[in-house]
Amino acid sequence: MTEIKFFTAVANPIRATAGLVAKAYAQGRRVRVLTPDAQATKELDALLWEMPPDGFLPHVALSSPLASETPIIIDHEATHEGVADVLINLSATPPSFFARFERMFEIVGSDEAVAAAGRDRWKFYKARGYEMTHTVMQRA
Repeated sequence: MTEIKFFTAVANPIRATAGLVAKAYAQGRRVRVLTPDAQATKELDALLWEMPPDGFLPHVALSSPLASETPIIIDHEATHEGVADVLINLSATPPSFFARFERMFEIVGSDEAVAAAGRDRWKFYKARGYEMTHTVMQRA
């Protein structure tokens, strides 16, 4: 069963995601990031070219011909056919393909609408019997 970890009240979800991607890649994991839209995909893509400053995080979009060979896939398309073991969700809804992954990280920003969508996702997974952990990243 997929291990689900929620991180809430995240001040900068894109930056937090980039840090998680770097950590998972350093552990030899294949990572799929589901972003909410094309703009977030573009922002994360740019950030992964900068992080880490002395390294490289090989990543492509889901539609890339190199997707099956690349350890990090970032995209806002709500599908996933390739191999990966870590899913990072930035979208407002549960990904239909999440159960294929060993681990999933839900990154929830501090905006109230985003937080409400995060609470709905928590209820969705809980109703299906998934055990989850929760970490508050910043306190108000």
